[in-house]
This record gives sequence, structure tokens and C-alpha cells, in this order.
Amino acid sequence: MLDELSMSLPSVSSYAGLDLLSTAVLLVSRAFNVIHANSAAENLLGVSTRGAAGQALARLFPPALAGNAALFAMLEKAHASGAGVGESELSLETIAQQALHVACSATPADDERLVLEFHALDQQIRIAREEKRLERQELNRELMRNLAHEIKNPLGGIRGAAQLLAGELRGLPREGELAEYTSVIVEEADRLQRLMDRLLAPHRSPKLARLNIHEVMERVRTLILAEFPAGIVLIRDYDTSLPDIIGDKESLIQALLNIARNAAQAMHGRGTIRLVTRIARQVTLARKRYRHALQVEIIDSGPGIPDALAERIFFPLVSGREGGTGLGLSIAQNFVSQHQGTIEFASSKNGTCFTVLLPVRESLNLLNG
Repeated sequence: MLDELSMSLPSVSSYAGLDLLSTAVLLVSRAFNVIHANSAAENLLGVSTRGAAGQALARLFPPALAGNAALFAMLEKAHASGAGVGESELSLETIAQQALHVACSATPADDERLVLEFHALDQQIRIAREEKRLERQELNRELMRNLAHEIKNPLGGIRGAAQLLAGELRGLPREGELAEYTSVIVEEADRLQRLMDRLLAPHRSPKLARLNIHEVMERVRTLILAEFPAGIVLIRDYDTSLPDIIGDKESLIQALLNIARNAAQAMHGRGTIRLVTRIARQVTLARKRYRHALQVEIIDSGPGIPDALAERIFFPLVSGREGGTGLGLSIAQNFVSQHQGTIEFASSKNGTCFTVLLPVRESLNLLNG
């Protein structure tokens, strides 16, 4: 990336293109003064371009602090050789004593400028985890689609045969007793039909429109209170200044409702659920970098997710509740992924927090970028 970047850097003080990169980039002079920090660098280092421009790099990374000497040695090498120095794993410390564990590379842009590129290693791990999750989710989705189709086909025949058998039983001495069995067959066939419909439903194309996330949250709140009127306390913690997003309102209601309902059921209908909305800045979702995303947190006071289920909680047909279908969180993840968002969770014996991130976009062309 750095070689291409070096060829494309402007010769004047216009570096807007650097802000499109998802990695943190500092442009420094041969005297190691900061010329420009892109948006990702501002977020990583906690500085602004206006505040950093013109200052010595040593003010951001004091050479006397542990680990920073290696950064300046890398710059000196790139300066002396006129060639790029490949990524090195560094543990840096900022002037504010913020510890950064990064992979760093230095490349001459021209005779006057050097490019420093930082990859936060925890971010790389998160991106790798996200790619693995997307791959696994697509496999799960294909498996469920094929399974649902295979099950739906014979269900109609089973139900029809049970109805025909019920007709043949009319007038027989044990009609009432035997009719109970055929009724069970029909009812179970209908239940399986509804289950298959739920498995296939997430694959419809979303109906996109501009919407306010708090309308979605309030609908979820109303439904949870109606379903658990006695023991669930819902607390709203909203940032009402959040911008609208582009999304499918019904899909998002269903996704967040599934998470909230799962929390209420885990607490056996008695406990507290907090609904939190915030803005998140400079996030990577579905391999794309966004300046802003909406962050929705659904926090319960339940017993937490068992360790045995933690790695499989989003898998279809996996449930920690007796009688559960194991589809709620899987469907929620599918709906959120349709919006190029993510779901993560953190759990302890004192409760669980599900975090949903949804990109803030201006265009209705959500799925095609």
C-alpha cells in the first residue's frame, strides 16, 4: 500500500486522499515534523491534524519513553537509505502515556517527506475475526437454506396425508381417539412449516429507507413490555442527537427484538434491560472503513452466557434455553449483516451486553457500497 501511496501523494498541502485509508498514516518531513495526520491516525493517537501539524514527531512520541526509540531508528534508516522499511512490531508510548501496540512501516514519499503507516494489532485481530465470522456465517446461511428447502418439500405431503387419514377415520368406533393423533401430526407439520419460513425469511432483499434508530428502539421496547409485563424493567439511555441511517426498519426491529427477547428469556422474565444508543467513530465494518456508525447496546442483568455456548451463540439451532429453537440470534445476525453491520457481545455472571454497530451512510444504495 505504501508504494502506491508514495506515488500518489500530492505535491501541495492537500491530503484528503489519505483520509480514505483505514490505516493510520502520518506524513512527516525529513526533519521529522508532522505535516499531516489522516482520520485514522487522529483516532488512533488522539490528536487532530490541526493540532499536530508543524510539531515535531518527538512531541507525539517522546524518544525517551520506552519503545519509541525504535520508531525513530526506523525513520532514520528510511531517510538514509531512501527506501521503505517494512513493517515492524512496535510497542509505543505517546506523550499522554497511551500505550500503542502496532505494526509500523516507513516509506519515503519524495525527497522531502516520509510516510509512517500504523496498523493497530488489536484492530488487525478484530478484522481477521470479522472476516472469519463472515465466512462462517455464509456457510451457516447456506446450510440453513438447503436444510429448510429439504424439510419444506415433504411437509406438505405429511400434512395432506394426515388430513386424508382424518377423513377416513370418520364414523369409526375409535374416531375421537385416533383423530387426536392426526391432529397432532397436522399441528406439528404447521409448526415445522413456520420454523422453515423463519429460516428462509432473512434472505429476502431489505426494503431500504431513511430511518431514526430510536423509532426502532421504541418499537422493541413496546413489544418487550407487552410480552413481559410484570418482571422486566426497561431503561432507555439514548443519544437523541444521532443521525438517521439507511436501513430496513422491519428487519432491524426484528433483529433488536430477538436480542432483547433473548435477554428477557435468559432472566426468566424478571430483571433489567438497558437500551443504549451512541455514536462510534472510525470503525471498520464488513471490510469497509466508516467515519461514523450507530452503536446500539442491549444490556441485561441476567446470569450471563455459559462458556460452553459463547463460541456458538450465533449458530442456528444452538440454544441455552430448554425449548428454544436457537434461531433468534442467528436471524438477528443475518439481518444486521444485511445492513453491513456487526453484532458482538461481552458476558459475565453479572449480565450480558450485546453491541450492534450499523454504518451511517447517505446513499440508499446500502448493499452495493
